[in-house]
Order: sequence, then C-alpha cells, then structure tokens
Amino acid sequence: MKFESPIKRRVSRQIMVGDVPVGGDAPIAVQSMTNTETTDVQTTLGQIQELADAGADIVRVSVPTMDAAESFKLIKQGSPVPLVADIHFDYKIALKVAEYGVDCLRINPGNIGKEERIREVIASAKDHGIPIRIGVNAGSLEKDLQKKYGEPTPAALVESAMRHVEILQRHNFDNFKLSLKASDVFMTVAAYREIARLIDQPLHLGITEAGGFRAGAVKSAVGLGMLLMDGIGDTLRVSLAANPVEEVKVGYDILKSLKLRSKGINFIACPSCSRQNFDVVKTMNELETRLEDISTPLDVAIIGCVVNGPGEAKEVDLGLTGGSPNNLVYVDGKPDHKLSNDDLVDQLEKRIRAQAEAKQAQEENVIAKA
Repeated sequence: MKFESPIKRRVSRQIMVGDVPVGGDAPIAVQSMTNTETTDVQTTLGQIQELADAGADIVRVSVPTMDAAESFKLIKQGSPVPLVADIHFDYKIALKVAEYGVDCLRINPGNIGKEERIREVIASAKDHGIPIRIGVNAGSLEKDLQKKYGEPTPAALVESAMRHVEILQRHNFDNFKLSLKASDVFMTVAAYREIARLIDQPLHLGITEAGGFRAGAVKSAVGLGMLLMDGIGDTLRVSLAANPVEEVKVGYDILKSLKLRSKGINFIACPSCSRQNFDVVKTMNELETRLEDISTPLDVAIIGCVVNGPGEAKEVDLGLTGGSPNNLVYVDGKPDHKLSNDDLVDQLEKRIRAQAEAKQAQEENVIAKA
C-alpha cells in the first residue's frame, strides 16, 4: 500500500476564482504570473497558454495603466485559465477590469485611497461576484508600520494584513483570500502561522522574491513546505527570477513531494554510483524533458543497480532496475520484461507513455461507472 500524506489541512472557507475553487477541501491551486508587457496582447496570451499547459490553475497579470486594462479585456477573452488582475493605487483600473470580467482582484484596500474609492471597488466586486486577494509584502509595508517596528517583522506583516481585512469586513465583504509574503523564510512562516489563527479565509502562499531558479526553488520548498506540513495554504505561487513556467513545475513538485497534489510523473531515481548498469543521470535528464507533457499521475522508478532497484520498483507503476547483461522492467510492482542499454531511453519512453495511457483509461472508466 502506498503511503498517504499525513497532513491535516487547516479548515478555511472556500471562494471561487473563475471556475477554480480555492480553500475548503479543494486541491491546493498552483499559480504563476506573466512577466510580459500586458499591452502586448498576443505575447501575454502566449505565455498564459504556456503556463496553462504546464498545469497552472490560475494566472496573475499586472494591470498598471488604463491602456493595460484595455489590453486585459482581450487577454481575458482568450485566456484558457482564470485571471487575477494585479492592481495598485488606481481604483479606476480595478473598476474597469471588473467590468471586463476579471476573475479576481489583487489589491491592498489601504492603498486604493479614500474610503469612497474603496467602497466603489468593493461594491463592484460584489456586483460581479469577484473575490479580492489582499497581498501584503514585506517590501511595501505602510510607512507608519515601518516606523513602529523599525523593520519588517512577522507582527508588522500581520498588523498590515488585519488593517486590510478590517476594511473589507467593515463593508461586509468576506469573499477574499490573503497573502503575507517576505523573502525571509522564517518571517514568512511566522506571519502565516499567526494570520491562520485570526481569520478563516483562504491563504495564498509564497516566499516573495525568492531568487534565481535553483536558490529560489530551494528557499520556496523549505518555506512553503513548513507551512504546508502545518496544513496551512490553499493556493501557492513559487516566485522565481526565471521563466514563469518553471514556477508552476516547482510548485507541483513541492505539492507532489508532500502528496498534496498528483500531476504528471513522480520520478524516483538514484544519484548513481559505480554499481550502475546504465547512465542514470543521462537517462533521467532525457526522460524528464521528453515526458513533460504527461499529466496523468504516475510513479516511475529509475534505479541503476539491484541493491535498491527491486525494492523501489515493486512500489511504483513502472520501475527500471539496472542489471547485467540486461535491465529489468517492473510493471505494477511485478517483473515484466528486460531491456538492453541499446536505445534505452526510447524504449522507456514508449513503455511509460503506454502505462500512462492505460492508467488514464482506467481512471476514466471508474469515473464513468460512478
């Protein structure tokens, strides 16, 4: 029997971002953000499609000007996934994208301006059934909080968040989610743990400005992993100075490692040593690249020798154990056939695709009978 995740998720109310449920018992949604010029409609739509193909459930788009808002109208019409509009300061932009069908407004009510402007934005969100995401960031705390605390702290992040929450609550608006992000792992984790006690709205997780691909992925995995293990988090974004598609991939890898989402192939592979009977590293690199398009959850073990190979292969959908003169393939935990090192990757790819198709057909058959 495969080991199930022991994580008990925090109970949160559920909101809808387009057709994607966030919170409650819904799967943890994976998000990313475009880094194109929003006024370049076709390029932005192209990147949104790439993110959707990688598995993004929701995509955020920056809308800093009215020109960008007009472009957003066209982008929304062509988007395959729900869109969040990222807006600061100008409440009229929020009203415009609400009119154009945005699926969520990312704002801080406190920087929209006068109370009457906040009231207009909230009223528009209510009229259009649009949720709001409050986004608190350590790098943009209010000046009085900077003065009060001297520097960003978990308490400062939480106080800022609760100010915005109270604004929404004062206007009887509870259709929102919230994030409290810092680039420091410990600050972020402490802030989320505290806010999770204070409100029951969904929480959007992220380590902001985490860094480049490698360091940012590690920092995000550590920080988000700590929170997810606590059961905290209803949607997440991995913020990397890299291609946004990589954010989606890393996000899913984090969730897969904690058994909170299942999408695509979960590879179990040895780091290789002198006992290996085939080039494990080369084989893995090629398989990961070739099989990125598979979305069916599948566990695949690629082990270079017979020390741990059979044990790992018996617990997965398909496993390869290095052997001499030939390698042994396990299917559904049982020895099935042997493969030579000649054209090994081609043979494995073909077999893995067949296994994914069979599993997908099986799952569809179960659903049809239900």
